[in-house]
Amino acid sequence: MRFANPSVFQLMWLLPVVFGLGLYFEMKGRKRLASAFGSKIAPFLSSSVSVTRRRLKLILKLLALAFFITALARPQLGSSLQEVKATGIELMIAVDVSTSMLAEDVKPSRLQFAKSEIERLLNTLSGDKVGLVAFAGSAVLVSPLTNDKSALKMFVDSLSTDSVETQGTNIKRALDESRKAFDRGGTESDENLKVSRVILVISDGEDQEEGALAEAKRLAGEGTRIFTVAFGTERGAPVPLRDERGFLRGYKRDKNGQNVLSIVKGDFLRQLAQAGQGSFHHASFGVDQSREIKAEFDKLEKAEFSSSLATNYDEKFQIPLLLGLLFAFLDLLIGEKRGAGRLWRGRFEVSQS
Repeated sequence: MRFANPSVFQLMWLLPVVFGLGLYFEMKGRKRLASAFGSKIAPFLSSSVSVTRRRLKLILKLLALAFFITALARPQLGSSLQEVKATGIELMIAVDVSTSMLAEDVKPSRLQFAKSEIERLLNTLSGDKVGLVAFAGSAVLVSPLTNDKSALKMFVDSLSTDSVETQGTNIKRALDESRKAFDRGGTESDENLKVSRVILVISDGEDQEEGALAEAKRLAGEGTRIFTVAFGTERGAPVPLRDERGFLRGYKRDKNGQNVLSIVKGDFLRQLAQAGQGSFHHASFGVDQSREIKAEFDKLEKAEFSSSLATNYDEKFQIPLLLGLLFAFLDLLIGEKRGAGRLWRGRFEVSQS
């Protein structure tokens, strides 16, 4: 016998409190009745109430409360071992942290919106191994492949334009860094184990370097699928420049002193996904992109990464719960009124009800 929530037994202190309050209010009621009608009339007015039944009802209430607390503690008896398997895909999320991702055509900014969508996606993933790459003009591995979604969320939250040293946008380097992460921390495929590898590119598509499409085709030939998600709007927005406290200092300008207008390049990201035998998505408010992406991931072949034995205990909370309900029901059935008796008035015997 064991209890899943033994800390609930701390509520047992309520039993003496309820018992003491019951006796206190009973004595207080008698005193108020005596003070209102006098010590001679008060016993006659309360003669129809059975003190024994009142005490019995109090005991039934205490028993019901005790069994309800025991049920909350979840008693368990007996156990069995069950094999738990962790299956999924290997996913590298490559996030564009170039300055163009600071554009605010989607609020609060493209980068902040992307980070919130990534966290929503992580909430839907279970046994998958996920890693994180940040890229702009260069790429850096932020987190290797892991099952620890809590740590990944912290890494995602820390992403900023300072995560990489070189600005610009070079998706080819992001793909190369993701491939290296697969080689270093991924599961080796063999004739008995097939691992589906996916690179999810999060960007506004403003690729300023060549070679990304060719690299995507090469990775697809090796079995790595590439999915893309575009953040931003086609009308674009200027790139704000803010100080350390977040105050706006101005906007990014070109050589001619004009504001740089950053426009999402969805066509390029669509071509990248086609080259990588994946799919393209355009993130927007009101659309659950994470659910759509997860549905497409579920179509991929999943590998078994690990298995472990988990102990399952047989729940027995139903027994104290039923006993508690039984005592509560008995408390409702029993009244406090004294049973019918006999009174003698002179020579005549009359019934008392």
